[in-house]
Amino acid sequence: MVSVGTLCRKATADDVDTLYKLIQGYAEQGIMLPRSREALLRMIDTFVVAEQGGTVIGCGSLCKLGQDLVEIRSLGITDGYKGQGIGGKLVDFLIEEARAQGIPKVMALTYEVAFFVKSGFTVVDKEIFPEKVWTDCVHCKKRDCCDEIAVLKMLN
Repeated sequence: MVSVGTLCRKATADDVDTLYKLIQGYAEQGIMLPRSREALLRMIDTFVVAEQGGTVIGCGSLCKLGQDLVEIRSLGITDGYKGQGIGGKLVDFLIEEARAQGIPKVMALTYEVAFFVKSGFTVVDKEIFPEKVWTDCVHCKKRDCCDEIAVLKMLN
């Protein structure tokens, strides 16, 4: 059940501070890679946000890893809004973005496997994504002991 009045839209430069705070909260828990405000501004066109009443309450981004592969990342919901279907709405929005770009494979690394499975993803071996390993994993402090699960959705 999605909260009434939840809107998903592409992020703008005005959202950078809110994105930074939301992502930083997850990064401090060790469940999301941190992003600087400068990096967020550079990547703002890859981000989408969920908002209610003009307040941003969630975010996610779509990172192109290759001609036929994108990754959903930086997916997070503000405390107090979790469990209301907002994450699913963001994932659906990002999947439609991938479709619009003609990209047939969408992957994510996650601790929330059941959430992604509910959205039509399947668990796969993360080693099938060398694009991800060489893009982000080489910079991650968990690279030698990664405990995230890879999920993949093929779009038709």
